Amino acid sequence: MKPVHYSIVPKHPAAHLFEVTLTVAEPDPLGQRFSLPVWIPGSYMVREFARHIVTLTAHSGGRRVAVEKIDKQTWQAAACKGPLTLVYEVYAWDLSVRAAHLDDEVGFFNGTSVFLSVEGQEGSPCEIEIRKPEGAAFRDWRVATALPEARGTKRYGFGKYLAADYDALIDHPVSLGRFALARFEAFGVPHDVVICGTVPKLDLERLTRDLKPICEAQIALFEPRTKRAPFERYVFMTMAITDGYGGLEHRASTALICKRADLPVVGQEGLNEGYQTYLGLCSHEYFHSWNVKRIKPASFAPYDLTSENYTELLWLFEGFTSYYDDLILLRSGVIDRNTYFGLLGKTIAGVLRGSGRLKQSVAESSFDAWIKYYRQDENTPNAVVSYYTKGSLVALAFDLTIRAQTQNRKSLDDVMRLLWQRYGRDFYHGKGRGIAEDEVQALFAEATGADLRKLFAQAVHGTRDLPLAELLEPFGVTLEADASGTTPSLGARVRGGADCALTHVHDGSAAQKAGLSAGDVLVALDGVRVTGGNLDALLSRYRAGDRVELHVFHRDVLRAVQLKLDPAEVTRYRLSAAEARGTAKKWGDAWLKD
Repeated sequence: MKPVHYSIVPKHPAAHLFEVTLTVAEPDPLGQRFSLPVWIPGSYMVREFARHIVTLTAHSGGRRVAVEKIDKQTWQAAACKGPLTLVYEVYAWDLSVRAAHLDDEVGFFNGTSVFLSVEGQEGSPCEIEIRKPEGAAFRDWRVATALPEARGTKRYGFGKYLAADYDALIDHPVSLGRFALARFEAFGVPHDVVICGTVPKLDLERLTRDLKPICEAQIALFEPRTKRAPFERYVFMTMAITDGYGGLEHRASTALICKRADLPVVGQEGLNEGYQTYLGLCSHEYFHSWNVKRIKPASFAPYDLTSENYTELLWLFEGFTSYYDDLILLRSGVIDRNTYFGLLGKTIAGVLRGSGRLKQSVAESSFDAWIKYYRQDENTPNAVVSYYTKGSLVALAFDLTIRAQTQNRKSLDDVMRLLWQRYGRDFYHGKGRGIAEDEVQALFAEATGADLRKLFAQAVHGTRDLPLAELLEPFGVTLEADASGTTPSLGARVRGGADCALTHVHDGSAAQKAGLSAGDVLVALDGVRVTGGNLDALLSRYRAGDRVELHVFHRDVLRAVQLKLDPAEVTRYRLSAAEARGTAKKWGDAWLKD
């Protein structure tokens, strides 16, 4: 089939408009249809990208061709002979990793936001010309993407790029603008690091030095013998802003957003919490290169981008990735064991804090991601469990159980490798397929020889808390709640600022029993003014069980309520292996591999 040609230019950066030109050499003689995805893989929410198309026209042979929009994401062009060209504008003002953004400082887009598909020709090769915006202010802009360059286009230059088909086209995000650039190799494969945004004294040398062992540890996990990465080149693309966090995986790159303060600066000693969080984000999205970009649920192979794609397996693809992201930081030597234990303890506390874990299994959470996890509200902690965080603890439970049952001869690593060999390694070579829901449990048993039926019922399909302390014991690790906090609690979350507004009220809490609701604004506690910044200090004067009077605005009505304060919330669990000896120490060392 002849290639489909796209051209995209930041036409009006101040108005946040990209102009896209799409030419089809051989349109459907009965009238060609075009459509835009309604969601982007990796972010399970219908986002209706077509709502950002502002204008659209079509012509062929110098004549205007009629185009009719026939549903929310589909356009029908009238029948015509010869090449058909569409020209359309896309509004781009979403400063995230999921859509498109354009201003006079930076441009970014995912193909799902800007490139219409040519229905019936999705398998055709694509040629994309990325053009520089006009004006002297953009003279030093560059292009960052993992898309392969066409002949005559220099890497990081404006010009023509290639994609094997539409699926590949929309799986390679593009950054435009001025950016810092560095490179390292992981087992011989070039990895580029692109940082958009102003970051004074950015330490790129340290960043590449820390990312290299993280990447090599992951490559070695999936390919311990060959050390072969599943791509020829990889690009970390980061947008550094004042405040933000997020990432989205792609087959040979990742788009990230972070606080500029989280990136390392020259002369910085140690590993602060912000930089550690950023490295964990990089580790997470890189792990997805295997787990979800190539190893996929059957319902994602191929994706149907016109509507929701349901699966109960996001606990395996997102949760297991969340388990390995921090574990890889430890295995690669970027963090030490105590730091890892601290991260794990924080995750445990976060999961146990929400009563939604007792109502929804991680399989159900996965299935309902489209309407619950990605559309959170004030009741989410009481109704939803995260397949990310609870899923990571499920992965921990599987890893420890497999190791204990097999005397540490097998582990979760063996499961991931079998998933990779059977479902992922050949996925983009036309030989792979997605794993079905009913194949997962048998694959775990085949990979490890362990009897995991009870754990599947309890951890994946059940809602009881995982017996983590019991599972950690054979590895010489103790787990206990950090009860050092003494400040009593209302049992609610608040938003900081001049006003102290409730954002969530927990089930069975003092706040709920007193009739408080999300949106209520606390005015005074025992006659003393409450703000978003002083509530904890005021509560620290009391003990759990003390009765207090709160004045609150419920909408625009002032109320006075009496309540009995809850005990302090457990915000962290402590893990320790200080007393480990003999077999327990040996097993623990094998698990953590630090």
